[in-house]
Amino acid sequence: MKFLTKNIPALFSFFTKKNRAFTDFSSLHTDLHSHLIPGIDDGAKTLEDALAMIEQLVNLGYKKIITTPHITGEYYPNNPEIIKSGLEKVKKALKEKDMTIEIQAAAEYYLDDYFEKLLTEDAELLTFSDQRILVEYSMLSEPANGYDLLFQLKTRGYQPILAHPERYLYFEKKMEKFEQIKALGVDLQINLLSLAGYYGKEQKRLGIKLLRSGMIDYLGTDLHRESQLKSINNISDREVNKLLGKIQFKNADL
Repeated sequence: MKFLTKNIPALFSFFTKKNRAFTDFSSLHTDLHSHLIPGIDDGAKTLEDALAMIEQLVNLGYKKIITTPHITGEYYPNNPEIIKSGLEKVKKALKEKDMTIEIQAAAEYYLDDYFEKLLTEDAELLTFSDQRILVEYSMLSEPANGYDLLFQLKTRGYQPILAHPERYLYFEKKMEKFEQIKALGVDLQINLLSLAGYYGKEQKRLGIKLLRSGMIDYLGTDLHRESQLKSINNISDREVNKLLGKIQFKNADL
């Protein structure tokens, strides 16, 4: 079965009619959120793990991967040198396996005191595609300085992308918070895993609510382990398909 490239509505409307799972993500072209550099965060544990996940992303139709290891002060104090070194190992292994896909590395920055320190020190931040930077909030409660850090990024010329807003359940009844973030010029990226119900009913419900609002700019896998691909490859919810068919995501622009 072939699909027109760069035609996301056509892709998703097809599955809406059939109420079947997606099997071709080629129209998205790029995945901007994953954890595929082995041994440096809670993603791929080994090089073999990373290659297995990349192979399946290729099979799903992705043409480009921007992998984004965690950078947090407490648990994953990674830096550009660690991430770039890990990326080169992955690239070398892909070449040896004769696997062809464009892969880059940035980071998923946790907006905490450590990140504020990086900004204060004017440290190198890993970005992609015209100063875009992937950031995340705490899953448990709204960070006290989260909005301020987003504002600082904007004033310094970065384009923040807030990862998986549908997982910040403390905002579910405060949608105006997302509206304020969008008004600042920040983009939002939803996880395909959330739309598959992988994290739970509440996250899926908020994800659908955000899609309805028109505030979502990007779709990402947030892939950590190979088993998650089964969920990504089986999104067959009729309402989700219908909503996705109405949205032009920005993935192909990366």
